Amino acid sequence: MASVSTPRPSAGTPRTGSEDSPPATRPALDWRIRFAALSLVWGFSFLLIKVGTQGFAPFQVTFGRLLFGAAVLGVALVVKRERLPRGLRTWGHLAVAALLLNALPFSLFAYSELTIPSTLAGICNATSPLWGMVLSLVALSEDRPTRRRVAGLGLGFLGVLTVLGAWQGFSGLDARGTAMALLASLCYPVGWIYVRRTLAGNPHSNLSLTGGQLLLATAQLAVVTPLFTSLPSSLPVVPLLAVAALGALGTGLAVLLQFGLVSEVGPTTAQMVTYFIPVIATAAGVALLGEPLTWSTPVGALVVIAGAALTQSRARR
Repeated sequence: MASVSTPRPSAGTPRTGSEDSPPATRPALDWRIRFAALSLVWGFSFLLIKVGTQGFAPFQVTFGRLLFGAAVLGVALVVKRERLPRGLRTWGHLAVAALLLNALPFSLFAYSELTIPSTLAGICNATSPLWGMVLSLVALSEDRPTRRRVAGLGLGFLGVLTVLGAWQGFSGLDARGTAMALLASLCYPVGWIYVRRTLAGNPHSNLSLTGGQLLLATAQLAVVTPLFTSLPSSLPVVPLLAVAALGALGTGLAVLLQFGLVSEVGPTTAQMVTYFIPVIATAAGVALLGEPLTWSTPVGALVVIAGAALTQSRARR
């Protein structure tokens, strides 16, 4: 869930298409429809996590999510007749990317939603661009601070404090769950920077790299889950369907939609989906789960989104 340069960083930066060059073939669905679909599936992901944890342990939710997501990409690889990456060095980097971009943040979000509303988790996810700016200034020498981006950073974290009710002393807030959600959002830019430094220019396709990445993340959870959880005594239908949808739609299909959008309209436009996710997550949590909503949540979320947008903006030439 969604990050720095793109809402959900994949195993590599797409190398085909740009904002100035149209795609070779026109997709069947207009990019705006696919953009809306991607916003919805990622926005509803936080609701699906909450429902999933009502029947399964957080690690089990994450394992199921990755399993179904990897299955979708596996089918896509077969249909497109692409192979998984080769080379131990590439697989080693993908293992780290799988931990930072999938296994760890997905698990942290699942654990956080045991004690915080899905609405708050979705808003915390929107802080990824803020963390990303801070980290990129340190780790990426080509990124230079500007007044606009620094203002966006300050505005964004002011929005976070508003959401959390800082003026009330964070009363009624579960600090551990909130910290987990914020840490999960921090994982994405850390992973993106790692990928940019290690896999940029890799000859394998984005689909191949991300397929391998999700396969490794699934393997990581397959090892961790039995160590910290026991087999569920039953398989409740609604939580099971939520986990399946979370993986197949919110992970597998979402990645494919993201690739297509970046290729067709460029990363700058595609990454704008990030700003719709907390809005959809909040609306879904309130309308379908009956989660409480105070004025500070939507107001703070809008401030976070505005700040994140500023940190991603570039001065006109």
